[in-house]
Amino acid sequence: MEKLRIVFMGTPEFAVGIIETIIKNNYQVVGVITAADKPAGRGQKIKFSAVKEFAIANQLTLLQPTNLKDESFLEELKALNANLQIVVAFRMLPKVVWEMPSLGTFNLHASLLPNYRGAAPINWAIINGETKTGVTTFFIDDKIDTGAMILSSELAIDQTENAGHLHDRLMNLGSETVIETLKLIEKGSVNTSIQQDHSKIKTAYKLNRENCKIDWTKSAVEIHNLIRGLSPYPAAWCYFEDKDEKWNVKIYDSTINLEEHNTMIGSLICTKKELKIAVRDGFIAIHHLQFPGKKKMNTAELLNGIKFSDQSIAS
Repeated sequence: MEKLRIVFMGTPEFAVGIIETIIKNNYQVVGVITAADKPAGRGQKIKFSAVKEFAIANQLTLLQPTNLKDESFLEELKALNANLQIVVAFRMLPKVVWEMPSLGTFNLHASLLPNYRGAAPINWAIINGETKTGVTTFFIDDKIDTGAMILSSELAIDQTENAGHLHDRLMNLGSETVIETLKLIEKGSVNTSIQQDHSKIKTAYKLNRENCKIDWTKSAVEIHNLIRGLSPYPAAWCYFEDKDEKWNVKIYDSTINLEEHNTMIGSLICTKKELKIAVRDGFIAIHHLQFPGKKKMNTAELLNGIKFSDQSIAS
């Protein structure tokens, strides 16, 4: 049985859960690769990635290349003498990097491949109303999320959970699946399967301002799934308009009331503690939201400080 010397590559919190489990299972991590530091927030303070924070706290060798083809980085990577690389939520690797270790480079992806290849698989599974999702480990090739699959594990999506909750459950499932994958690689007993492309494969497109905006002409279920699929981050958004005022509002939490009505689509209906918005097949009740320059608040807190007129609409 070959002793594994692992280089781990990742950036966000999701990747931290995986590397933490790898180390707890007594695997040797000889190096960590993560994104370069970036300024963030209003003060543009330098922010470390979640993986960098973990690497520093655990005194792991850390590399932060800006160019993965840079000769000096490739020399540093080679000097780590790893025989396996693991990638979790990082970036596309050049062939010279993923081919380097003798046992290859495998990726953990938070979907049941070939569905939801791409940047935001957890979000899109909920946005599209899926009832199940999962994780897949696969050997990296020269395309994005297309390599030969090693293992996949699935779980049911609760129809009330949001992307944050599903993220945490998939991180736990991914940790278990990575350990199972490592055991197979150690024993030399990996059997891969080739991904079968077909016309109905769904894609996990990168999230942007446009595809996070709520279209109030859609059905209640579609709107509700968008809201929970983007909560807590980056959050679904829309405009609230009332007389001469217009606010850019983030919405984090909603429930559905399906019923026939004659109310204009997009109308805001308020009581002292409740806010709902008319859609074509019912109403969306809003529970947590955020106005520009304000903290996230529940609906009752918002309605304490603002009064909407009968002409107010969401757009």
